[in-house]
Parts: sequence; C-alpha cells; structure tokens
Amino acid sequence: MPSNTLAGLRILLLEDEYLIAMDVELLCREHGAAEVAVKLSLDELGDQSLEDFDVAIVDLVLSGVSTLPFAERLRSLDLPFVFASGYAGEEVAARFPGVRIVSKPYAETDLIDAIAAAVGRS
Repeated sequence: MPSNTLAGLRILLLEDEYLIAMDVELLCREHGAAEVAVKLSLDELGDQSLEDFDVAIVDLVLSGVSTLPFAERLRSLDLPFVFASGYAGEEVAARFPGVRIVSKPYAETDLIDAIAAAVGRS
C-alpha cells in the first residue's frame, strides 16, 4: 500500500534494466518521492550535480561496469545511498558498512524501507 514514506525526496536511480528502472521509479513516486532521476549508465549523469539529490539507489553493475568507485564518491559527499543489485556479496557489505543492500528481485517494502533508513526516516 502506497505511503508518504519518501515524501519530497529527490532520488537518483542508477539501473541499467529499463523495466526495473520504470518499476522502481513508479514505486518511489507512489511512496511520495518528489523526483526520480533514472540513469541507465554513469555516463548519463554527465556533469549533473549530485547535490540535486537527497538519496541514491545504485545497481552494483551498469552495463558491465562496476559502480563501486561511484559509490565511494557518494560516500565522500555524504549522500545517502542503497545498493539494489543481484550481485551484492560480503565484500560489498564489508567495504560499505552501514549501507543497505537490497537483493534483486526485491520486495517493494524492502526497497522502500532501505531508502527510508538511508535518509533517517525509519
């Protein structure tokens, strides 16, 4: 059931599977997100400022390219994020302690709860 858990949030979604990206965008909007910027690759970000976002949802691999260096950048900017991926393992959890990892396929509530926790709304 939709809620206002993500009310007003500006979300960056890095997901290379178009149908999954559209589902996640809709899910976030149903839970109150003000904006969901879908990027199918890191190149699509271009020079857009990450300060435009409150939180990010990051797939670990986009078109065969690891997003771990990008996640390091998010962490250095103190931009909250969650991983949503089918590739997550103990190595990622150890490298990014405290960052929630939602494994694909994921339940709606798992993803929304992880985003809410990342921004301190749990």
